[in-house]
Amino acid sequence: MKITQDYYLIVDLEATCANDHSVPRHRMEIIEIGAVMLNSKTLQLESEYQSFIKPILHPLLTEFCQSLTSISQQDVDAAPLFPDVLQDFQSWFYPFGSYLFCSWGDFDKNQFKQDCRLHNIGYPFSGGHLNLKKAFSAAVNSKRKFGMSGALNKLGLQLEGTHHRGIDDARNIARIVQAIVA
Repeated sequence: MKITQDYYLIVDLEATCANDHSVPRHRMEIIEIGAVMLNSKTLQLESEYQSFIKPILHPLLTEFCQSLTSISQQDVDAAPLFPDVLQDFQSWFYPFGSYLFCSWGDFDKNQFKQDCRLHNIGYPFSGGHLNLKKAFSAAVNSKRKFGMSGALNKLGLQLEGTHHRGIDDARNIARIVQAIVA
């Protein structure tokens, strides 16, 4: 899984959700961006980014969403809107220059595209996207698609932080990348 870019931009999003179909997939919105910048040469974490986002389509988080993500209604009520957070996020990662946008699966890439369309703003990532879920399965010679916590278990690593919190999941995904690239 060698790349030509200088950094892996590892992103994990949390989004509005429900277990009763009250928030359909096409109306989900990002409520947290968690990201780390992993140096592709040294495999050292060089920087982190985290922000909550105030949703507009479903401004009240479901109990299911709050329980799953540990993100509270107060967290999103006090947060900026997506366009402002995206501008701040870009200000954070653009100075790194050469990066490859990575996430565990394609959800994060697709959710970014959906939120950008909703707010009528451009998709922020140049270049491609690396689906780390697929890359991990290839690296461990398995046809199985591992969840992030399953990949950590396969590597003998403990989950650190809170699962389904963007910043904690981004850090854990970086640990997986460090283990399989090293």
